[in-house]
Amino acid sequence: MERITLTKDISFSRIVHGAWRLNDWNYTTDQTIELIEHCISKGITTFDHADIYGSYTCEALFGRALEAKPELREKMELVTKCGIVLESPNRPAHKSHHYNTSKEHILLSVDNSLRDLKTDYIDTLLIHRPDPMMNPEDVAEAFSELKASGKVRSFGVSNFKRHQLNMLQSYLDDALVTNQVEVSAYELENIQDGTLDLCMEKRMPVMAWSPLAGGAIFSSNDEKAVRLRDTLTTVAEELGTEDLSEVLYAWLLNHPAKIMPIVGSGKTARIDSAVRALEHKLTLDQWFAILHSSMGHDVP
Repeated sequence: MERITLTKDISFSRIVHGAWRLNDWNYTTDQTIELIEHCISKGITTFDHADIYGSYTCEALFGRALEAKPELREKMELVTKCGIVLESPNRPAHKSHHYNTSKEHILLSVDNSLRDLKTDYIDTLLIHRPDPMMNPEDVAEAFSELKASGKVRSFGVSNFKRHQLNMLQSYLDDALVTNQVEVSAYELENIQDGTLDLCMEKRMPVMAWSPLAGGAIFSSNDEKAVRLRDTLTTVAEELGTEDLSEVLYAWLLNHPAKIMPIVGSGKTARIDSAVRALEHKLTLDQWFAILHSSMGHDVP
C-alpha cells in the first residue's frame, strides 16, 4: 500500500483504521488481534485512537491485544488524541464536558494512553479540538517534554481551522505533521473554507474522519444524499464496481491533499472496500460530477 511521509522518520499507511467504536463491537481480545492482523495484511498499519473513545475504554481494549501479542506494535503506527474532557464513570473527577489543553492535562493524558495501549511511545499525538482557552506556550512546553522523553514522536491537530493551526504552529519548535478533519463527498466544509489548502501549503497530509459521512449518503433521503447516490452509481458503473463506498473513498484519495481516510469499521469487508478504492483513478469529469452533486450546482 502507498505510504504517506509525515517526517523523515514517520510515515502512515494511506488508509488508516479508526478504533473509536471498538467498545461497541464487543470483541474478545483474540477478535481484536484478528482485526489488527487483517488490517496489517492489507497494508493498513496506522491505527487512530483518542483517550475519550468508548468513554475512555477503547485504548485499553486495543492495548489488551498488544499485551497479548506485543510483536504487533513494531508493525504499526499509533495515533491518539487528547484535550476533550467528558463526564464518565471511568473518569469520576470530571465534572463537565469541556476542553483542557493545559500542560498538566496533556502530560497526564499521554501517560494514561501509554498505560492503556500497553506501549512506551505514541507515534503521533493530536490535540483533539480547538480550545478557546488554549495557552499555546503550555502546549509547546508539553510537546517539548513529551518529545524529549521519547513518549511521543510527532504532533498534530484535529478539527483545526486555518487561524487556529497557524496560531499554535507559531509557538512550536517542530512542525505539526497532520490535521485530522471531517471531509467527505457529503461534507465539503474543509475543502471550501481553505483548511485543506493550508495543509497543502504546509506540506501537511490530511487525515479524514467520517469519509463516508457516517453512512448518511446511503441512509438519508435528503436531496444531497439522493443526488450523490445517483452520481456515485453512475461513476461506480464506469469504474466497474458495485460498491459505492469504493467511489467515495476514491474521491478523497484522488484529491491532491494526500488525504488519508480513516475507516472506522470492525467489519473486514468494509476495510477491504477502502483498500480497493486505491485502485481507482477518477477522471476530472467523474470527480467534478460528484462535487457538483454534493453542492447541488455547477462550479462557478
